Amino acid sequence: MTSLRFWRAPLLVLVAVLTLLPQSAAARDPADAAVPVPAATPDHPSYDVSLRADADGSHWTGRQTVSFRNSARTPLRSVDVRLWGNGADGCGAPGKPSPVRVSGVAGGTPRPLAVGCTALRIDLPKPLPYRARASVSFDVSITVPDRVHRFGRDGAYRFLGNALPLLSVRDAQGRHLDPDVGFGESFYTLTGDFRVVLDHPDTLVVPATGTTSRHAGAPGRTVSTSVAHGVRDFAWAAGPFRSRTVTTPGGVRLNAYWTASTSPEGVAVDMKNAVGAVDEFGRRFGRYPYGELDLVMSDHLDDFGSMEFPGLVLLWTEPEGSAVVHEIAHQWFYGIVGNDQFTSPWLDESFAQYANRTYYRDDTATCWEDAGAWPSGTAALTRSMGYYADGHRSEYVRVVYMRGSCALHDLERVLGGPAMAAVLRGYVRDHWLGVATTADFKRAAQAATAQDLGPFWTEHRIL
Repeated sequence: MTSLRFWRAPLLVLVAVLTLLPQSAAARDPADAAVPVPAATPDHPSYDVSLRADADGSHWTGRQTVSFRNSARTPLRSVDVRLWGNGADGCGAPGKPSPVRVSGVAGGTPRPLAVGCTALRIDLPKPLPYRARASVSFDVSITVPDRVHRFGRDGAYRFLGNALPLLSVRDAQGRHLDPDVGFGESFYTLTGDFRVVLDHPDTLVVPATGTTSRHAGAPGRTVSTSVAHGVRDFAWAAGPFRSRTVTTPGGVRLNAYWTASTSPEGVAVDMKNAVGAVDEFGRRFGRYPYGELDLVMSDHLDDFGSMEFPGLVLLWTEPEGSAVVHEIAHQWFYGIVGNDQFTSPWLDESFAQYANRTYYRDDTATCWEDAGAWPSGTAALTRSMGYYADGHRSEYVRVVYMRGSCALHDLERVLGGPAMAAVLRGYVRDHWLGVATTADFKRAAQAATAQDLGPFWTEHRIL
């Protein structure tokens, strides 16, 4: 997932002009880190959300409840809720509060917002034992920022990606409270279930994650109810979108939504490639599990790019081609097979770009050599977003996208095409709706060959 997206042509990069935020290091609570948590927790989250929109979808207010289970052997004394929508704006300014605000917390005691107003710690009333469930609820106020962005607006259209508060993860490394560094992604969430009720004016078309049913609300209003299972996030959009629905030969329902200014040629190209990609990746990596996929298209996202969410892809659409295949590949790599995107951005971006180039049958025989020398002695595929934010941003695309995808193509040449396909399918199967690490992938690849892959990992700086 990122705001830096690739076009059809090999190694041609669309670079969004974004501002780098000053925070760069992973935030960990030393007290929590002193007591390792062997399992990622809280898990099995269930989100129940009800929001009401104003006249044009710029402001949404309502109530959110999230229940969860403690999967760690140690009692859970608090949970962290991430307000990622505040990442670019932080805590706001006088007269201009943060875009996402939470109040009226029940089920625990909130602490002051932290990490640039993107993290809310809620102390539970009593320690939650292993495998027990609890819930917290709160009022939510979401104001769509005035910028063309994955959480922003384009004329009469509103995009609400990363707007909904989500549970953070704690594991053996402690509490994951990494900052939003201003490019790429810092997200790390576990899969859960969502039921989101959106009450909005009839004039607004509202594509959203999951399967959506609609019924009449108050006069002039519609109530859209979206249900999604086994997803890491929930996104929606609102506006006078035009739309069309097709079903792929493999049985996936594709719902396309586009703005009035989006070119028909761009819509047609994206839909054609989306139909092909979702079915091919289903055969290659495992069947797409969500039944339907929404494509939300605009021709004004050139300063941002494109972005994927579970069951919904936000696309900058141009007749010459777009990032639709790359973004759909993310449904598998980060969506189905999760990873800590702050710690290991290559596990989703490199894999999605490898899938993109494989789909287009690009000639990758010399792509590792074509990528040129490493940009620095410290560059490596397995660097974190903290590394890139800390003075190495210029390396991000060149390493994570270019070298990362080429490394996977090189691995395919080492293992052979059928073996590589089997490795990836098995890797996805073994981590289906879970979380994978670089070590998990290296083990999967090594199991496919008698050849020692140690020199390969060293050469390609997969540490």
